[in-house]
Amino acid sequence: MTASIKTAAVIGAGSMGSGIAAQFANAGIPVLLLDVAAKDGPRSAAAQGGIERQLKAGGFMHPSRAALVTPGNTADDLHRLAEAGWIVEAVVEDLAIKRDLFARVDAARRPGSVVSSNTSTIPLGKLIEGQSAAFARDFAITHFFNPPRVMQLLEVVAGPATAPETTATVSEAGTGLLGKTVLPCRDTPGFVANRIGCFWIAMAIIEAMRAGLTVEEADAVGSLPFKIPPIGAFGVLDLIGVDLVPHVWGSLQGLLPASDLIWHYDLTADPLVQTMISQNLLGRKSGSGFYRVNRGGARKTRDILDLATCTYRPEQKVQLAALDDAGRDLRKLCQHDSQAGRFAWRMLSRLVIYAATVAPEIADDAAGVDLGMRLGYGWGEGPFQIADRVGAAWIAERLLAEGEAVPPMLAKAAQDGGFYAGGLATPALPLAAARRGVVLENASAALIDIGDGVACLEHRTKMNVFDDKVFDVLGAALAEIPRNFRAMVIGSDHPRAFSAGADLSWFLVRAKAGDWAGLEAFLIAGQERFLAMKYAPFPVVGAAFGLALGGGCEVLLHCREVVAHAELNIGLPEVSVGLIPGWGGCTQLLARWARKPGAMRGPIAPAMEVFPLIFRATVSSSALEAVDCGTLSPAGPIVMNRARVLAAAKARALALVGTPAPAPEVLSLAGPSGKAALMTMVRGQSELGQMTETDAVMAEALATVLTGGSSGDPVTLLTEQQVCALEREAVRSVAHRPSTIARIEHMLATGKPLRN
Repeated sequence: MTASIKTAAVIGAGSMGSGIAAQFANAGIPVLLLDVAAKDGPRSAAAQGGIERQLKAGGFMHPSRAALVTPGNTADDLHRLAEAGWIVEAVVEDLAIKRDLFARVDAARRPGSVVSSNTSTIPLGKLIEGQSAAFARDFAITHFFNPPRVMQLLEVVAGPATAPETTATVSEAGTGLLGKTVLPCRDTPGFVANRIGCFWIAMAIIEAMRAGLTVEEADAVGSLPFKIPPIGAFGVLDLIGVDLVPHVWGSLQGLLPASDLIWHYDLTADPLVQTMISQNLLGRKSGSGFYRVNRGGARKTRDILDLATCTYRPEQKVQLAALDDAGRDLRKLCQHDSQAGRFAWRMLSRLVIYAATVAPEIADDAAGVDLGMRLGYGWGEGPFQIADRVGAAWIAERLLAEGEAVPPMLAKAAQDGGFYAGGLATPALPLAAARRGVVLENASAALIDIGDGVACLEHRTKMNVFDDKVFDVLGAALAEIPRNFRAMVIGSDHPRAFSAGADLSWFLVRAKAGDWAGLEAFLIAGQERFLAMKYAPFPVVGAAFGLALGGGCEVLLHCREVVAHAELNIGLPEVSVGLIPGWGGCTQLLARWARKPGAMRGPIAPAMEVFPLIFRATVSSSALEAVDCGTLSPAGPIVMNRARVLAAAKARALALVGTPAPAPEVLSLAGPSGKAALMTMVRGQSELGQMTETDAVMAEALATVLTGGSSGDPVTLLTEQQVCALEREAVRSVAHRPSTIARIEHMLATGKPLRN
């Protein structure tokens, strides 16, 4: 058995099973998706429906990946499991159904293939009862979270009979192939995240009803102060599906003793939940749950389920004095003498009591529980981190004052100064782990030695934006690398952004002051540094992840090669702030489309492709989509796991050492007639009133650059520097406009584009 999975199969084509199949396909793995055979119509209709559902829901990183999923059914195609190296079961949470399926799977699979269950509550020991010894050796639990493309957590459970190589295979494939963070779990009901998460949902909902709060009020109190996603417990149950309460919560409670605190919040027996299921108020899957979205009219509105009458009313703005007074201070909120304050204390105290009670049973330490809740439920902090923020000793003292027992784990934390009194131990981030020393630095950037003759350019600005000091370090790095290194990587440990582009605040100050010489120097610095990097005698490789916008995209366009995280969001959205790409973005995209395999040829063809990409501020939803846009080269590696991007970029940079720099490019652009053709693409929008005056100015300036300016001519080849000069001229022509100033100010204030 090897850690390399070449083919896979998923049984169960519901939202979870089809999502798991889509994630295998995203990784480039052919996968067989099976479900029950239809009695009428196509036999594999259920599996085909699962594929179509994922196409609509965005489960595939690119529509072409759907071709890697083959639909089938368990009546006709079970023999095809022999082709799969990893078989994932994702059927309903029913022990008898799973056991019967496993017996059939065991008879059909090839020896040594991995079989895993996506069960969310059932212990492994129960699942393998009655199965063969060979099956038990090859079996593990791999609990994904929905949607599988988005949620990072993968809980892995191995039993006493599970072979070490089976555990190694699913752990390595889960991490490297599927891009997940693997959390080893014990064989206990609900494992880690769902043991805590299911309790939290049931407790928060029932405590809210006991407190007499509305859905909006309860979710407001239970989200921001706790650093929990704003949809809250009611919203999460809508997302999961109210109809799963009997299956998931029922299964979990059936495996836990009556002494477990989850029995004090029996969601399966709650009259409101039972009524909702009977009336098909199942949440998002049925369109109505605790929240109901109204899609008619000029904007979306929501109706809210009245918890007392089970009827809908319009959503109301939450107005709670407790939230106004306490803000994000959770301890202050819990001390507030109000309905909302008492509810917050009940939520906090029950959550901490439960987590501290069950943690010794389900996890090795507090960190494992907190990791499960952060990655499995999207919490900003896990329960023990929340307790430390509020004060473990304060929580314990208040519980004692109220006559409640304090779990031993909480009592110890109170005595020690917190659950993380010694600090929260976390694995070193990729760049931090690779760091060998700082070669040169300033406040905005640094050149870091990452070993083996490779240096890494690291941003240190907010959202890794480019300012003049970043260009100072980049310029110094280009001179330093040939003397002491063999290659350079551009990357960082930022949690969200490779680079969000230019420092708009720096740009705004100079634009408002009319410092056109300063702005021109800023543009020239970026263009010259990026072109010098492109044609450097050593390879420069981008380690791209998260957001690569504007200047972040432009620097990658100039890299010898880019190693990209699969979920890369890259593009040139400068038009949304009233600007034109000015660091070679227009130039490099034109050059890429001129040589892109399968693209149209001719002087106007590249501009026809690039114009809508920039004018519509297109940002890719994945690295695969970026290849379509030309913002990524199809030759560059795509890595599924964000934590492995930097190492892959370093390896790629070393592999490129000694290869020649690309030859300088020249461009044949269409000139004024081509500009007229581009403007016809937007004239209809203008005539229909769908384009603002600022948009029209942006379109004109962009079309001028992409067609070579007023003297452009298809027979006169332009250098990259000449087209870059047109970019600078276009930026100067729009930077002084009040509408551009307003767009930049609005973006800095709200993070959203302004259409003025």
